Amino acid sequence: MPRSPEGVRVELVVTSGTFSLDGGTWEVDNNVWIVGDDHECVVVDAPHSAPAILAAVGDRRLRAVLCTHAHDDHVSALAQVCDATGAAAYLHPADLVLWERVLPERSPDRLFADGDVVRVGDVELQVLHTPGHAPGACCFHAPALGVLFSGDTLFQGGPGATGRSFSDFPTIIDSITTRLFELPDETVVFPGHGAATSIGQERPHLREWLDRGH
Repeated sequence: MPRSPEGVRVELVVTSGTFSLDGGTWEVDNNVWIVGDDHECVVVDAPHSAPAILAAVGDRRLRAVLCTHAHDDHVSALAQVCDATGAAAYLHPADLVLWERVLPERSPDRLFADGDVVRVGDVELQVLHTPGHAPGACCFHAPALGVLFSGDTLFQGGPGATGRSFSDFPTIIDSITTRLFELPDETVVFPGHGAATSIGQERPHLREWLDRGH
C-alpha cells in the first residue's frame, strides 16, 4: 500500500453484510480504507462491522469518517464507530436524501463541499463531488500518495451502478470524464468494492461503457 514520506499509509479492511434499496437486498463485501500514520487516521466509509473497523484503527486518534455516499452498505457501522471514537462524520449535503433513510436519528457532523481538503498527518485528501451513483457521491484524491478513493463511482471495469433510485448514468459518466479522468494515469484507484485499478487502466474503456449503457 502507498506510504507518504512522513509515514501516512493506506490500510484495507473488508467487511461483509447487505445492501438494501428499492425493495431489494443483496449480499455485499465492502472495502474500508484507513488513511493515517501511527498517531491519527481517517476512515473512508464505515460499513457493516464496527468492531473490525475499530480494531484496525487501534489506539490511534480517529479524526473522521469520510462518507463516499450514504447507501446503507457504506454507513451501517458509522454511528457505532463515531460514538466509540468521537470521530466526526462527513457527508456531501446532496446525499442527505439517502442518509436520512438509514440514519434518521442523527445528522452528519460536517458537510463536504467540492474542493474541500481533509488533512491527516502530512497528507491532504481533496474532495471531488462526483454524482451519478448517488447525488452526493464523493471521491477523495490524495496526490501525495498517488491514490484516489473512488467509493462506488469508478471500479475496475467501469462506473458504479446507476439502475436504482437517485442514480443516473449520464451523470456518472460526466463525473468520471470531467473529474476523475483529469487525474494522472498512474493514479491508483481504491474503490468501495472489489479490486484496485488505475486511471490509466480505465480511461481507454470509456467507449465500451457508453456503448453498453452501464
